[in-house]
Amino acid sequence: MANHDLTFVPDLDADSISSDVVGFGGVLVSTQIPTRADGSLELGDITLQSECTLQALKVALERAGSSMDRVMHLTIYLTDMADRAAFNAVYQRFFAKPWPVRAAVGVAALAVEGMRVEVTAMAAKG
Repeated sequence: MANHDLTFVPDLDADSISSDVVGFGGVLVSTQIPTRADGSLELGDITLQSECTLQALKVALERAGSSMDRVMHLTIYLTDMADRAAFNAVYQRFFAKPWPVRAAVGVAALAVEGMRVEVTAMAAKG
């Protein structure tokens, strides 16, 4: 079935089984993880992982014609809810009031051992 009102932007990783972004008059960003600019994973402390994750989100949004100030909803997955304060300190460098609607979810594990944070987002275009 064709969805002519949806636009899929593939993940840059050729082996990925997920689109990076789906456009629907807005932007829905797939899970962003602590990926450095060179594509390698940052598995250091929560501050470094948060910075890389939110930078990856910023890049994905800009590729889709949106930006961090157009984010309406963010879901944050943390393997340790004690990391929430450190994540929030980084978050406040990437976002400003009015803050996006958000949810922080504690999870037992993420896809890669040592990975402590992932995010998904929904943003307006433009």
